[in-house]
Amino acid sequence: MSLTSDVMELREEEIAKHLEAALGFLDGFDHAPRVARATTPVRAEDRSPGLGARRRFRSTTPGLVTRREDRPEGVHLIDRVGDCDGADPLISTRQAAVLQALRRALAVGLALGDGYAEQTGLTDLKRRNLEGALAADRRTEFAELLAAEALIVLHSSANALVWLLADHAGEVQVEVGEVEEFLTDNAPLALHGALWQLDQALATHALGDEEKLVPTVIAWAEALMEKSARRAEGLARVAPFANASYRVEADDLTLRGFTPATRSGGGTLTMSFKKPHEVVGNHIAKHQALRLAKMLMAYDFDRRLNPFADLGGFIFTFMGDGKPGTGKTTLIQMMAGLLNDYCGNAGYPFRYQNFGIDNIDSYQGKSGQNAKAFIQNVLDPSVIGFGTIDDIDQIAGKRGDRQSSAGQQEVTAVFMEAFAGANTVVRGNCTFGMFSNYPENVDDALRQRAGARFLVDGPQTREDYVDILALLMGKRHDIPLGDHDLFAAQEIKRAVAASFDAHARPKEAGLVAVYDAVAARVGPLDTIAKLGTYLKAIQEADDRFTGRAIKNITDAVKVRAMDFELPDEWMEQPDLFLFKPYDQKRAMIEDLRQPITVEMVVQEINRYADSEFRYADKSDEVAIDAMVRDMGRQDAARKRYMEGKG
Repeated sequence: MSLTSDVMELREEEIAKHLEAALGFLDGFDHAPRVARATTPVRAEDRSPGLGARRRFRSTTPGLVTRREDRPEGVHLIDRVGDCDGADPLISTRQAAVLQALRRALAVGLALGDGYAEQTGLTDLKRRNLEGALAADRRTEFAELLAAEALIVLHSSANALVWLLADHAGEVQVEVGEVEEFLTDNAPLALHGALWQLDQALATHALGDEEKLVPTVIAWAEALMEKSARRAEGLARVAPFANASYRVEADDLTLRGFTPATRSGGGTLTMSFKKPHEVVGNHIAKHQALRLAKMLMAYDFDRRLNPFADLGGFIFTFMGDGKPGTGKTTLIQMMAGLLNDYCGNAGYPFRYQNFGIDNIDSYQGKSGQNAKAFIQNVLDPSVIGFGTIDDIDQIAGKRGDRQSSAGQQEVTAVFMEAFAGANTVVRGNCTFGMFSNYPENVDDALRQRAGARFLVDGPQTREDYVDILALLMGKRHDIPLGDHDLFAAQEIKRAVAASFDAHARPKEAGLVAVYDAVAARVGPLDTIAKLGTYLKAIQEADDRFTGRAIKNITDAVKVRAMDFELPDEWMEQPDLFLFKPYDQKRAMIEDLRQPITVEMVVQEINRYADSEFRYADKSDEVAIDAMVRDMGRQDAARKRYMEGKG
């Protein structure tokens, strides 16, 4: 991989300088825990046979009685790792790989800490402090810089360790909990505390069980990364590191601030792909999926930005809803197949990932961690990503719903923050699709974070049903087709034009009443003021129609302005478009952009508002039906109780 303008090289000689120090951390050090409690007691040997151990000294000095009196004990990670295979005195290949990765990761972290110290002047402050010449007015700055360096060393060491051990990770999973011995006084002490915690984790989970060695180390490193990143949030001192990227060429590793590094490749995608003509009906959804697949391919890996995201009109999140059996899975297979083919032709790494119900864990906090890992994998700026959440109504819990588990509530919080949170950055390299048969059961705030709505309504016309029957019957029969032009009704342009025109008027009864009332009062909706009046009337009818709804509508309008076909030749011959410089790609896209019309705006308002009214009506009906059933049960129980009593 060649270095880009925003990536700096971390040279091998800078890492090599710290290999000896890293080995010293593994060979042994003394550490008295200050925050955590030891879970694996150290075996204390008697000084003389027959004499019991002395009682621990307890201070009687006022104020010192509550001070921790834990004695420092040696931490020898090389020996601890060696104990993970039971009685075998020889070190195994897996143990050697763990120790090598630990030493290398610690050296990378220490090298980055040194670079930060040089960049911020911390090195000079350390020297003055050793000489006793540190001015009093700089002691606060000195302490803050030391804490920032400690966070950088901890996070980058853990980040590199997870990366280096990724090929050794198996199917076994280990829960190590939070890194409690988390110290930020300075980098060496921070590593002492973190490695002491690793020693405790290995003794608890992997002692005598080598299968759990790598999973335990990775789980500890991920917990350390997460805590370091949380502590670093909002700290101005860490900005020079947080906003920078470093490349370790020998390990094919790029560290981007406090973001976990992920593998660029997505592996071989095993899926039954569908061609566009095999998606029968669903004209608008199919049309937008086709457009979105080509939009993603315009992403520029050097600039790490997509011209569509820059110009407006990029679909970062969308929701596909419809009745069971209308083709949501087929739509996913079609879009994933298109992206897989386009990326394969261009040589781009493609990553598809689905977040399913099996990612909901009974362990507290694990479901949220799984959701964060899913988001980070798809957001990885070094790949083209496509993430799907199928049956999201079962996966993400509605806030305040007593039937939602804690894990479902965690997932909802993670998705809301990721899709439209304060830290959300849309680069245009990935998109997330949420699919549901019952979107009314999805939390309102999460549902509104879906910028586009794909109504997956399946086959609608006679021609659609003939096409789907012929498609599913296959070719192993002798039944004649009859008077029918096969798949002609699935021709995208004609079908989509008719579908969009159908939204010139709303469809849901509640919205139709609002539309007719506004049109009777102000006349045709042909100005911004009249359109705003219509939007306000919708809000008065449904108070869930907020500012985010307006943003989603305007984004959809911008998508319509970008509703042009990127030529297939641009995907088949990457030199024509995909491999061109960013500014040139942006200019080529601008030349194809269409003007925004009043008809587009009205259609998109009606499309979005129809979906919200549809969800609200269904949600209310479901709630009313549930209450009626509950009342009926109460009446029956009361009647039976009175009969039994009488």
